[in-house]
Amino acid sequence: MDMFEKRKGQMDSIHAYFYTEKILGFRHLLADDHYKMMVIDSLKYIVDRGWVDIYGYVIMPHHIHLLWKNREVERKESPAGSFNKFTAHAFKKYMKQFAPDELPLYWVGKADRNYQFWERDALAIPLSTEQILQQKLDYIHNNPVREKWKLAEFPEDYRWSSAAFYKYGKDEFGILKYWWD
Repeated sequence: MDMFEKRKGQMDSIHAYFYTEKILGFRHLLADDHYKMMVIDSLKYIVDRGWVDIYGYVIMPHHIHLLWKNREVERKESPAGSFNKFTAHAFKKYMKQFAPDELPLYWVGKADRNYQFWERDALAIPLSTEQILQQKLDYIHNNPVREKWKLAEFPEDYRWSSAAFYKYGKDEFGILKYWWD
């Protein structure tokens, strides 16, 4: 199987995955901390229910990266589907109240939904070795300090990442698990 065959959030419970979701049109919706917190709340919801283990994450202005693994739980909807639905409803509710001028930017008027916040076709790459998992973890932790973003001086200084968890054992939001556990 080609490593890019698993797409659209289709993940098994055998592998950990490097998972990327992008905001529709690459808009910088997640530059606002309110929206970042909605992402965290959604991740916490699916972790607290035992649907996933999250080994690493970063929330960037227009995308997120996760290192996570589905747990074997019989459900009609995938954890990624629950995450997308929860965040989309939260984004829409918040925009209706506090940013009504932004809401039309996400209007798609499709048969199954009027608004869409996440691009379709999320990237889910199975991680076959611990070395690859560590490489992806380093990649996501260094994202905020890259020249393009400059969101922090050091990876562990960026609040919306798991870097401080791996450097200091600090899990501010209570969603993380060490990948080697």
